[in-house]
Amino acid sequence: MTKPLPPFAYGFRRFATRAILPAVLLLPAVQAQTPPAPPAGVAEVTAVEGITEYRLDNGLRVLLAPDQSKPTTTVNMTYLVGSRQENYGETGMAHLLEHMMFKGTQTQRNALGEFSRRGLQANGSTWTDRTNYFASFAANDDNLDWYLRWQADAMVNSRIAREDLDSEMTVVRNEMESGENNPFRVLMSKMMAAAYQWHNYGKTTIGARSDVEGVDIDRLRAFYRTYYQPDNAVLIVAGHFDPARTLATIASAFGPLPRPTRALPRLYTVEPVQDGERAVTLRRTGGAPLLGAMYHIPQGGHPDSAAMELLSGIMGDAPSGRLYKALVESKLASDTFGFTFDMYDPGVAMFGAQLPPGPIQDATRDLLLTTLESARTEPITAEELERARTKWLKDWDQAYSDPQRVGVSLSESIAQGDWRLFFLERDRVRGVKLADVQRVAESYLLQSNRTLGSYVPTETPQRAPLPQPVDLAAALKGYRGDPDFAQGEAFDPTPANIDARTRRTTLKLDNGPVELALLPKQTRGKVVNARLILHFGDADSLRGQRDVAYATAALLDRGTASMTRQQIEDRFDALHASVGFGGSATDVGVSISTTRDNLGPAVELALDVLRNASFPDDQLDEFRRGELTAIENDRQEPVAVARRALARNGNPWPADDLRYVPTFDEKVAITKSLKRDDLVAFHRRFYGAGNISFVAVGDFDAQAVQQSLARGLQGWRQAPAYTRVDDPYRPIPPKRFDLSLPDKANAYYSATQPVQMQDTAPDFPAAYLANYLLGGSETSRLWTRVREREGLSYNVRSALSVSSFLPVGNWTIYAIYAPSNRARLETAVNEEIQRALRDGFTADEVKDGVASLLNLRRLARAQDRTVVRTWSDYIELKRSFAYSAELDRKFGALTAGQVNEALRKYLKPGSFSTAVAGTFKE
Repeated sequence: MTKPLPPFAYGFRRFATRAILPAVLLLPAVQAQTPPAPPAGVAEVTAVEGITEYRLDNGLRVLLAPDQSKPTTTVNMTYLVGSRQENYGETGMAHLLEHMMFKGTQTQRNALGEFSRRGLQANGSTWTDRTNYFASFAANDDNLDWYLRWQADAMVNSRIAREDLDSEMTVVRNEMESGENNPFRVLMSKMMAAAYQWHNYGKTTIGARSDVEGVDIDRLRAFYRTYYQPDNAVLIVAGHFDPARTLATIASAFGPLPRPTRALPRLYTVEPVQDGERAVTLRRTGGAPLLGAMYHIPQGGHPDSAAMELLSGIMGDAPSGRLYKALVESKLASDTFGFTFDMYDPGVAMFGAQLPPGPIQDATRDLLLTTLESARTEPITAEELERARTKWLKDWDQAYSDPQRVGVSLSESIAQGDWRLFFLERDRVRGVKLADVQRVAESYLLQSNRTLGSYVPTETPQRAPLPQPVDLAAALKGYRGDPDFAQGEAFDPTPANIDARTRRTTLKLDNGPVELALLPKQTRGKVVNARLILHFGDADSLRGQRDVAYATAALLDRGTASMTRQQIEDRFDALHASVGFGGSATDVGVSISTTRDNLGPAVELALDVLRNASFPDDQLDEFRRGELTAIENDRQEPVAVARRALARNGNPWPADDLRYVPTFDEKVAITKSLKRDDLVAFHRRFYGAGNISFVAVGDFDAQAVQQSLARGLQGWRQAPAYTRVDDPYRPIPPKRFDLSLPDKANAYYSATQPVQMQDTAPDFPAAYLANYLLGGSETSRLWTRVREREGLSYNVRSALSVSSFLPVGNWTIYAIYAPSNRARLETAVNEEIQRALRDGFTADEVKDGVASLLNLRRLARAQDRTVVRTWSDYIELKRSFAYSAELDRKFGALTAGQVNEALRKYLKPGSFSTAVAGTFKE
């Protein structure tokens, strides 16, 4: 399974093509249990739990995973090439090819533009053992056929031209530099380099700057011709599609490609067992200190992999993990983590801690290592194992119930050796014994197998065993997986059908009504998503309570009068429920994702937490440390610094008003002053019944969930009357902020102007489309000029955001870029704005933009979580999806004249306030 890095690991999210939401053309339901007979030149290989593998004569492997419960299709092409296959001077080549694939073939010169026009949510990524390209779109025969044929064309006909490489080079550099801004990511890459002495896993996927910048175009083409071939690829189609028709299209598109005559290079480097601890120290400006410990582990297909997965949770999870209890609860760290990199060859497990600002203490480092390497003296317990197993299996179930996540997960298993590892790993996790976890802890979490600290001579070193090759064919012979798996219904996500299938009603209780929007339907895995919102208070009653309200919501699930934080989390895990609590100054929300039989109990448990939160002192102290650490990180983060400067510009509200934006220093002072008594008083005064909404979409019993709501809310006091706190339009004099930060390889540009508009305004659709054409898509003016033509930014966008409640909003343009390109980037942005205002958008641009935007909106309505969030908003706005349908109609009727008129009416370059943040040389 794909595992997330800890929250502080992420800077900018890397993408090859940004998500664009596509068109819907529903297909008839297909039974996954009866795979179609393959056409000529295609052979069926095996099937597991509704996923069938085929093989073409040219060696291409195909996995079909039909799921009629959601009208979206995901296509994932995985090439078995990553940084592991790169030779001397070729680091970063696999990733560079990922970029070059989108530069086009002789017959398709603008793949990104066609994705945008068709509304494909497309992406690409490169890792150690694979490169994959995937696209999701609302089920549509034309889009599916086109994308499959584009993949076949790109597989052997991509141009890989010198002029395209030159134009993309600045974008790749920009991506490198954005990663350099993140201390965790840099530290992890340095630790990998130290941990691997010979194997290519020690080299980052992004590659050495000198290799990327000096790459030989002929060598890059040779790399492409070697690895981008049918016999080195696996094509996955998941979601809503006709398997027989799709298999015929695949045979037609890929069948004519010849089977390569070349032999793939044989890779034979084996990383030796590490024979002593290794150390890495990274020194950079800004951010908070980190500690990490990395250990070599077996490859992803090894039988020990499952036990190692659970061990990483036992050590690194919060709040149950051993690291959390040792370091966070003792106030030595603000966060801890643990995860594994499961790869084709032996990988690594990484553990560590985010520390509060200040020097790293020897005691902290010693406690981290002692905790990780003390399994011999403090054996793993059965309780720890079962908690980790329950959480892991919950996450697996949720991944398998989502066709889009299934494709990505299968891609990772393919990279490890075989797609069926996705299911075999689950079976192995189910069967892991306590002795297995104890054995792998004692075998691999060793001082001699660790990358951290200093070298210490050891008279009798303990060494980890060298993992032996695994016979996956024998392990998977005859494998079929679980016989029980459920498919969902074919649901039509049109506004009219969403309204028709949703029950809008009011649950009348003695202590106030609950507004309901309930949309029951059959889903894969019987999954249901829900959201409960509680509103309270007004601007006057909440004066001075902004940060107390935020902290109250953040600490709700840290303990109640009858449950500890761990007990709350364990109960939600037992219900297979992912539950999140959060809120603003005037509301608190609970998001729930679970299964049919567990929705009612999860709702009652969530209401119990809402009503009886106790805000333990130790948890408030932990929260304060985490917040202070985040503030210190933000002080040196270009995006955070620039955005805060613009948010504070022209803000008229006094410091005790909910709408005031504090400085970093003020945030520190406020956070340090938070007291438990303040949170308890706020909770007692403002939390209660009276203004509550509840939305559920998915597989559930509507009557049963209403009964759960009634039981959970019975006898609760009423919350103070709610009045929305608005921030009305006001003109803001333009101002420029040049914000200098030390030692930042990447800079951030943002410009924003106030807009007096509401989403009910007659020209709102035209203004929204104008922004989409200016900077909202991969065919927009800003993207085409700044990223594609001049290669100045990895990501450049514009955004128009307006209120649904009153005429107020803002128009924003932003970009990330190398500091040396500041002048060129700002010139390009300003010239494109002036050109749009002067010349306007053409009729063809408007036509294509409307088609793309409508496709985006259709796919958005096909996502259950999006429908839940939208219904939550519509309840407060007293709208239905008829509003969405009417907006679609208005978009479809727009003319170029209307769009250009709205652009010139609202976009005022002279009204922009601008912030640039980074390390700039005079």
